[in-house]
Amino acid sequence: MTNGLISSTVSRRGLLAGAGGLAVLAALTACSPGGTRSSTVKFWNMPWGGTAFSPLDKRIPLAYKPADGLPAAGYQAVQWANFTTTFASAIASGTGPAVSSGSGTQAFQFAEKNHIAYADGLLESWRKNGLYDDFLPGLLDTMKTDKGYVAVPYNLDMRALWYRKSLLEKAGVEPPTDWQSYLGVCAALKKIGVFGFGIASGAQGNGFQSLVGLLINNGGGLFNADQKPDCVTPANIEALEFVVELVRKGYMDPGSVSYSTTNAQSQWKAGTFGMGFEGPGLAQVLGGSLVSDMAVTDPLTGAGGGKGALYFPNNIMMYRRTPSQKGSEAFLTYYYKNMAPLWTQKTGVGLPVLKSIAQTPEFRADANAVAMVEKWQPICKTWAAPGGDALFADVSLVDSTPAMSTFAQSVLSLKATPKEALQTLQRTLTSQQK
Repeated sequence: MTNGLISSTVSRRGLLAGAGGLAVLAALTACSPGGTRSSTVKFWNMPWGGTAFSPLDKRIPLAYKPADGLPAAGYQAVQWANFTTTFASAIASGTGPAVSSGSGTQAFQFAEKNHIAYADGLLESWRKNGLYDDFLPGLLDTMKTDKGYVAVPYNLDMRALWYRKSLLEKAGVEPPTDWQSYLGVCAALKKIGVFGFGIASGAQGNGFQSLVGLLINNGGGLFNADQKPDCVTPANIEALEFVVELVRKGYMDPGSVSYSTTNAQSQWKAGTFGMGFEGPGLAQVLGGSLVSDMAVTDPLTGAGGGKGALYFPNNIMMYRRTPSQKGSEAFLTYYYKNMAPLWTQKTGVGLPVLKSIAQTPEFRADANAVAMVEKWQPICKTWAAPGGDALFADVSLVDSTPAMSTFAQSVLSLKATPKEALQTLQRTLTSQQK
């Protein structure tokens, strides 16, 4: 079970974040109702895993046999490189898909431009065939807006706490259960020359995700119930003070401020990182003997006494431009009923969203993946925390954006106090929000 192929490079969740998003928005705004409508339900999917993923994934729609009168399905793999332009150009010209995956916020942003076919009718039909109740707890709620369900959860990425079993054993400590014991394990690891707060906060790193995960772990987060930035809170300040303590006590590699995820993986392999918040596929990405040496802890209890972590529900969406909305829904029903091999054959698609897949013997052979589904997923929250569960278009402001990298670096380099860093982030996000 791997997911590191998704999360170890640039974000695969934010679509319109950054300067490139302006061109995408312009293209979508200029959309016209023209274009040629395909006679098939065109399904575009991203290469969510390793080399085995797309060939196996392609066989699923090509084996689809629709009911009489409904269109067949076509398949196209869309590469992550320049995928924002690929989708925006196709939708603007009327040649886009009827059904697709994409970034985790793509459906919410396209819904604002009136391109999304809401999934309420589909989900109502799934109440009758059992698929609705097969989803892991709370996942469908992450897709629900005041206008309806913009998409259907497909696979999960998250930031769980990993550790190297051999290093903790050498240090003579057990995995941490809360922030205080985390500090204790870090202190023991430091004595053997190992960093307990493994993180990568450079331009190609994901350190900001670890920090937001700790905010959520303490009952905080970045957005309030009105979906407005609300960063400067006591819970957030307390969480970052914990991070500063980790840095000041030498539990973080000083180079982490500029590390990429590749640099971090090198540190894990070298035995200089002993613990850190990473994605579900970390063990498989590291490979070799480390596959069996890596383990996931139970979720930590934060200073406030609660539990929480950051996760990213990637999804599949339907578009208004389709040869048949009934055909789009029929295909997606078929796809979800037949997509289990993507996990049971370990193609690297991420964590599953369906309980039935998570219960298969093949999936349960990976104890770390099971722990993340059974222990971490129920306490995870999205970027929308603490104000709500559902994603929305403006979470793209905090997903792999320069503002978030600057925020994390200012905290980890001790160039700003927790409150100052949060105040700067608040000002930036408020100025960028529409």
